[in-house]
Amino acid sequence: MQQETYDLVILGCGPAGLSAAINAIIRNKKVLVLGDEVCSPPLHKAQKIDNYLGLPDMSGAEILERFMQHALRMKVEIRPARAEMINDMDGSFSILSGDDVIEARSIVIATGIPYKPTLPRENEFLGKGLGYCATCDGPLYRDRDVLIISHSEEGEGEADFMAGICRKVYYLPLYRQEPNLDQRVEVLSGKPMEIIGNDFVEGCKLKDGQIINVEGIFVLGGETAPDRLIPGLILEDNHIVVNRQQETNLPGVFAAGDCTGAPYQVAKSVGEGQVAGLNAARYASRR
Repeated sequence: MQQETYDLVILGCGPAGLSAAINAIIRNKKVLVLGDEVCSPPLHKAQKIDNYLGLPDMSGAEILERFMQHALRMKVEIRPARAEMINDMDGSFSILSGDDVIEARSIVIATGIPYKPTLPRENEFLGKGLGYCATCDGPLYRDRDVLIISHSEEGEGEADFMAGICRKVYYLPLYRQEPNLDQRVEVLSGKPMEIIGNDFVEGCKLKDGQIINVEGIFVLGGETAPDRLIPGLILEDNHIVVNRQQETNLPGVFAAGDCTGAPYQVAKSVGEGQVAGLNAARYASRR
């Protein structure tokens, strides 16, 4: 496990995250951006964008490539990883990302449109057998049966980890690639429809009617809701509440882009990213 310290860690490498990064680097700050290998999938898929000043009649992929070239020219460090848990350490932040623990003096959340629960009663079972990080909560399910529902290949490593401590691990991939897993993991097919249980998780019902009896369910690969990632963060209508300085209610935590609400536009994300990056850099300097 590695431990690193940065002035600013940015969650998300879309327009808001990259804008925050280059503005903080201009202020001589040590910056790390955590993001997926394809930054900002919604922008990447846009066929044509005409409302970004100075870059008319371009596809989302072309604009994103320009942004990435600019960031790389500025030597922005981008790591294809995501934050799994963040703890306030009395003035700084400890971020768990895979096997790494990253310390940050300030944080900018730029994760895009927040994750919305996809299963009925998902919020109700959170912390009662349902979670979003198997490696974080794994020890609680030692010698028990669990189901891992994964939206991407990232879940395979967590399933292998759980196979080493759980009695039985089921893996339900919601992506096309054939999973490469520990032989102890049983791969399922189908679509999850319903969580079974009263006060605690007892299983999951699939679309074909099959019921998988487990004591724990982990939904992986969907972006973790910000208030679950950082306890105490205030949301309104599923978006992060910020002021004109892009400050959240938590000192040292800023937010920018789609995660702060509509309009979901590139120009708005870039502008908010700039404000967040400058103010986060200023906060890190005071720390």
